[in-house]
Amino acid sequence: MNDRRTLRERLQQKSIEVPKDRLRRNVEESLQNDSKAATPRRVNRNIEYQAIKGDLHERLIDELNRQGALTRSDAELRPLIEAFVADVLAREDWPLNATERDRLASDLLEETLGTGPLAPLMADPAVTDILVNRFDSVYVERFGVLEETDVRFRDDEHLVRIIGRIASRVGRRVDTSSPMVDARLPDGSRVNATLPPVTIDGPTLSIRRFGRRRLTRQDLVRLGMFSPAMDRFLEVLVRHRKSVIVTGGTGSGKSTLLGAIAEAIPENERIITIEDAAELMLSQTHVIRMETRAPNTEGKGTIAQRDLVVNALRMRPDRIVMGEVRAGEALDMLQAMNTGHDGSLTTIHANSPRDAFARLETMVMMSGMELPSQAIREQAVSAVDYIVHVRRYEDGGRRVAQISEVVGIEGKTPQLQDVFVFQPTGRSEGRLTGTFQATGVVPRIVDELASRGIHEIDRGWFGSPAR
Repeated sequence: MNDRRTLRERLQQKSIEVPKDRLRRNVEESLQNDSKAATPRRVNRNIEYQAIKGDLHERLIDELNRQGALTRSDAELRPLIEAFVADVLAREDWPLNATERDRLASDLLEETLGTGPLAPLMADPAVTDILVNRFDSVYVERFGVLEETDVRFRDDEHLVRIIGRIASRVGRRVDTSSPMVDARLPDGSRVNATLPPVTIDGPTLSIRRFGRRRLTRQDLVRLGMFSPAMDRFLEVLVRHRKSVIVTGGTGSGKSTLLGAIAEAIPENERIITIEDAAELMLSQTHVIRMETRAPNTEGKGTIAQRDLVVNALRMRPDRIVMGEVRAGEALDMLQAMNTGHDGSLTTIHANSPRDAFARLETMVMMSGMELPSQAIREQAVSAVDYIVHVRRYEDGGRRVAQISEVVGIEGKTPQLQDVFVFQPTGRSEGRLTGTFQATGVVPRIVDELASRGIHEIDRGWFGSPAR
């Protein structure tokens, strides 16, 4: 109690208002976090440091808000923050030693510019997902496996400040009147956040991270996502303008695979990418990137994927690459594939290649066009040439489970034939083992290219002898 009273008196002497309840929360939380500290003195120093940092961070945010500077770039914000911290440390006699003063400046920079306590996780290249269930419960996914971390936020208010910071930097708002937000960090990571009452136990934050470097097809072969023969086959499909849909569940690697196979698009073609949240990183030079926009605070200004597809068709594209088809834009995408924009690529949530057609039919109906089911299926079969199904297996590994060719429609049923499949064989050291196998089916593109004098495909890829 004496330590707590001493800290409050010191802060009040410097004309800094420290609400009693907040200070008590900071003290109690710090005591819990440091219960294993070596000495009481270390606990007390941490209590003081955390309380000072929390109060100074709130003053810093208020000052940046007053200046309207929160939406500026990191390069513009950094000198403002450094100047604010230097001024406060020079004018006010904080009970901190030299090491703590240097750490304070660094921590405030990270708290304001970055993601606060999550910064070490964001810097770890092995982390693909960061999941904040509560301010004191943070999980990550590494190599396909979820694990709990020792990262903690100070309290709910601390987590809400980080969420608000992320949202404000991308022009979004999150508060009690708008308690859900989807956003994208400057590095391309995808963020979803919720506040009570949507999530009962407190604010949540989910970050889907993407590597600083785009994974190539060779990288994915090395990681065991598909075989070298499948790699060469996919390259031929994309280069010769076959329309390909990548299917799979959430977190199965659809977007990663889409970006990898899209590298086979020739450099002399004009590519337009359409995404809900921009993730694709293509190496070609002639790329136009388009992204949807959420409604503003008045519920206006929405730009949906369907609007972007329609507009993209007026931009003389050679290829349209859509991050994911979710709703009525499926109709426009199929029409584009059927009217001269062959070779387009996209992804769909589906449990199997055959399920993809049922999903396409449902999404076309969401467009509001009253089309008969048979007409939708026929258009889908005519538009889509190949389906690549990706699956996340129980060991956390992501693999191409099937590459299927669309060969037509019989009655009301689309006809598919598997060209390659992944066949599990067992487990070794906790990892699933298996082989990528050709089914023996020779896809029609082989004879199609041969009739044009193009002999790029080896029939041996499919387990069939050369003719």
